[in-house]
Amino acid sequence: DNPRLRAVVDKALTANMKKDTIERAIERGAGGGDDNNYEELTYEGYGPGGVAFFVEVMTDNKNRTVAEVRNAFNKSGGNLGTDGSVAYLFTKQGIISYGPEVDGDKLMEAALEAGAEDLQEQDDGSYEIVTTPEEYLDVKESLVNSGLKPDNSEVTMVPATRVELDREGAETILKLIDTLEDLDDVQNVYHNAEISAEIMESL
Repeated sequence: DNPRLRAVVDKALTANMKKDTIERAIERGAGGGDDNNYEELTYEGYGPGGVAFFVEVMTDNKNRTVAEVRNAFNKSGGNLGTDGSVAYLFTKQGIISYGPEVDGDKLMEAALEAGAEDLQEQDDGSYEIVTTPEEYLDVKESLVNSGLKPDNSEVTMVPATRVELDREGAETILKLIDTLEDLDDVQNVYHNAEISAEIMESL
């Protein structure tokens, strides 16, 4: 049993990395595998309707990956941008979520004590605790130790503004998200599309 390795894997899983990426990273850290040429890169671009995309990849062949990502954007009527073209629209944050059944006062007290940046109550009575990426694991562990196990938690890119889409726009954007996520090298796809529950249900 290797507690350091376990912590790395837990961190990777909570950051929504794909399982094969985690396995590659473990092999690389152990000096095994033929993955010494893998790089973590980001691509930025716009989908149809001005929706901003921030895509994280891990690749051993930049030329192949950029061609596949560009092709996905072009096919959807969007375009791959330059570095920094949309990154400013997103902030990397830890988000720890609780359902409406949680004791709000207890959660607020524990979140402040744990060093969380913010606690936001949602319209449905659920809660989101916001942390810096660096403090995310410590805050989460502190909350769990206080008896407050989250419903969901992740480190994600949170958009500053959102682009509201109609049904047709939502269909196109969801197709682009699926195409990007299906690419082997792509690890995470972030966007600032706003799709209403009504439209999601009708698709």
